[in-house]
Amino acid sequence: MWVYILKCSDGSYYTGVTNDLVRRFAEHQSGSHIGYTSERLPVELVYSTEIDRPLDAIAVEKQLKNWSRAKKEALMKGDFNLLHELAECKNKSHYKNRK
Repeated sequence: MWVYILKCSDGSYYTGVTNDLVRRFAEHQSGSHIGYTSERLPVELVYSTEIDRPLDAIAVEKQLKNWSRAKKEALMKGDFNLLHELAECKNKSHYKNRK
């Protein structure tokens, strides 16, 4: 399974999961499936990772969908130090809000 992020023509990101990345990207690019990306063409594949187990891939997709734009961009750049910092910032603010 593949988890992927597309950058849409309006600068927004779309996160998805598929068992055939080439086919699914072509479907997004052609607009053959009406939805978020079909209204924001063209799209660019900016991140993908292959995950062995389908349930794990779905879990990663859900996790990425909840990430901030900054975290997604750090992941795309492979900047794992920044990704870690951004995660810490969110955890600290979450902890503060719970007090």
